[in-house]
Amino acid sequence: MNDNNVSKKAISNGVMLNAYPDSIGRNLSDIIKVLKKPEFKGVFSLFYVLPTFFNSDLDRGFSVIDYNLNDELVSKDDLKALEELNIDLKFDIVLNHLSVASPQFKDLLKHGDQSKYKDFFIDWNAFWEGNGKMGDDGIIIPKEEFLNKLFMRKSGLPILKVVFPDGSEKPYWNTFYQKIIYNKLSVVDLSGVKELTLDKAELICRRINSATQNNETIETLDFGDSNHLRNEIIQVVNNNKSYLGQMDVNANSELVWDFYEETLQKVSDFGCKILRLDAFAYLHKEIGQSNFFNKPGTWDYLERIRKIAQKNNLMLLPEIHAEYGLHLHDEVADKGYYFYDFFLPGLTIHTLENANSKALITWAKEIVSKGYKTVNMLGCHDGIPVLDLKGKEVKGCYNKGLLEDNEIEDVMSKIMERGGRVKNLYDPSGKKISYYQVNATFFSALGEDEQKLLLARAIQIFMPGIPQVWYLDVFAGKNDYEAADRGGNAGHKEINRTTLTMEDIEAGLKKHSVLSQLELIRFRNTSTAFSGTIRINETSDKEIDIKWINQNDFAHLNANLRTCNFSITYSEAGINKILSF
Repeated sequence: MNDNNVSKKAISNGVMLNAYPDSIGRNLSDIIKVLKKPEFKGVFSLFYVLPTFFNSDLDRGFSVIDYNLNDELVSKDDLKALEELNIDLKFDIVLNHLSVASPQFKDLLKHGDQSKYKDFFIDWNAFWEGNGKMGDDGIIIPKEEFLNKLFMRKSGLPILKVVFPDGSEKPYWNTFYQKIIYNKLSVVDLSGVKELTLDKAELICRRINSATQNNETIETLDFGDSNHLRNEIIQVVNNNKSYLGQMDVNANSELVWDFYEETLQKVSDFGCKILRLDAFAYLHKEIGQSNFFNKPGTWDYLERIRKIAQKNNLMLLPEIHAEYGLHLHDEVADKGYYFYDFFLPGLTIHTLENANSKALITWAKEIVSKGYKTVNMLGCHDGIPVLDLKGKEVKGCYNKGLLEDNEIEDVMSKIMERGGRVKNLYDPSGKKISYYQVNATFFSALGEDEQKLLLARAIQIFMPGIPQVWYLDVFAGKNDYEAADRGGNAGHKEINRTTLTMEDIEAGLKKHSVLSQLELIRFRNTSTAFSGTIRINETSDKEIDIKWINQNDFAHLNANLRTCNFSITYSEAGINKILSF
C-alpha cells in the first residue's frame, strides 16, 4: 500500500486525529514526536486539538480564559512542526461562554456597573425582570410558562451567584459547569466583625469550615449568641470564596462580536482550517423560547459568524446534539454547513452487537442521497451519543428515529454492563427527563473485543464524511474508573481521557489491534478512491458491502457481521490488492 502520498490533501478527504495537547506524554511536543514515528507516516492529515490548547480552567478546556497559547502545553515551534508534517488544524471556539477568570468577567467583578463589560455577560435578574417573581434568595424565578420551556443541561436554574467587592451578589446565566470554592476561614478573616471575641470567632470558624468541607449550607448554621451577627459573618464567608464557572455571554452586546472577530483572526493565525462552534445552539436567548437553537435568532448569529469566518479562511463546523427526529441536522445541512455525525457511534455499536446492518446502511444511504457534509467519529472527548438516535414528536407528528427506543435502551444497557456511565438532562425542578450520552471508551463499549474494534474502524473509514479518530481508541484504551471517580461533577467524562505515556505508545505499537488500525486509517487518508463517489451495495443485513470509486481507483469493503471478519480490496498503480482482517 502506498504511504508516500502525504502531501496536503483536501480537507474533505483527510483523516483527523483528536486529542488534548497532553493526551500523550506531557505536552503537544510529545504528540508530535509520536506523529513523526514511521508507524504514523501518512496516517493523519488533520488534527483536532482540544481547547486546553488555550488558557482555560474548568471542564477540561471548555471554560476558556482567553484564546492565547497555553504555554505550559503548546509552543509556536509545535505549530511549525505540524505545518511541516502537512497536518492542518481544527480548534474550538466556545461561542456561548467564557470563564469567570476571563479578563472580561474579572473586569466586571472589579468595576461592577462601571465596567466596560457590564453587558458582556447575562445578569439573570436583569434578563427576567418583569417576567418572573423574586425569590427569597434574591433570584428571579421565571414565570411557569417560560420556565417550562427552558432546555436544561444541569439540575436547578442555570445560574451562578457571584459576589462583588461591595458585598452585593448577582446571579449570572451559567448553562454549563460551575464550581464554588469556600476557602478555609480564619480568625483573622472575622476580625472586622467587631463584637466577636477571639473564642467566639474560633468557634464560628470551626463550624463554618466543617460545613463547607461537608457541602452543608452555611446560611442556617447556629452561631449561638452571635446569631445577630449572621449577616456580617455570611458576608465575610462569601467574600472569602472563589469560583470556577462557564459564564454565558450576551450576544446582544457588540463587544461580544468584537471578541469573536479578534478570536477568529487569532486562531487562523495559529493555523486553524476548521473551527468547531461549541455550544453555539445555546447562544441566542429570548424570553418565551427554549434557549436551545432558538429560531430565527440562532440562524442570524450563525450567518454573522460565517461572515467573520470567511474573512479568515475558516471552515465552520457547528456542534449540535439533538434527536434525529427533530431534524435539526437537516436544517444545518440545508444552510451549507458540515455537521457532526453523532449518529454513527451508537449505530455502529448496535450493528456489531446485533449483527444487523439495516439501521446503519439506512443512515449511510441518507447521507449520500441528501448530500450531507459530515465529520464522523466513534469515540471522542465527550461521551457516546444516544439521545441523538431518538425519534421526536414535532407539531403533533412523530418523526421516527434511526433506532427504536428499545434498541437505544439495549445499546445503553450493553455499554453500562461493560462499565459505562450515564449523563442525563434535567427539567427546571431538577427532575431527570432524558438520557443524553454514555461515557465509556469505544473499545470497552464493544466488550474489549479487538476484532469488533477493527471492524468498527473499517466501517467508519468507509462511511461518507471526514473520519475523526480519538487518540485513545487507536491504542484500544479501556475504561479508566479511577479517573472517573476522581473527576467530581464531570468525572464521568474522565473515563475516556486517559493520558498515555511515551512508554504506553511504544508498548501499543507492538499490538496487532493498534498496527491494524493505523493501517486502516492510513489507507483512508492516502487512497485517492475516497475522493470519488460511494456505492452502497445491496446485500443481506448480516453483511456490509461499500465501494468507493474514483476513475480507475477503487476501495471495496466486504464485512461479515456474524464473524466480524472483513476484507478490503483496492487498486494501487493499476494493480488490485487485498487487505484481510
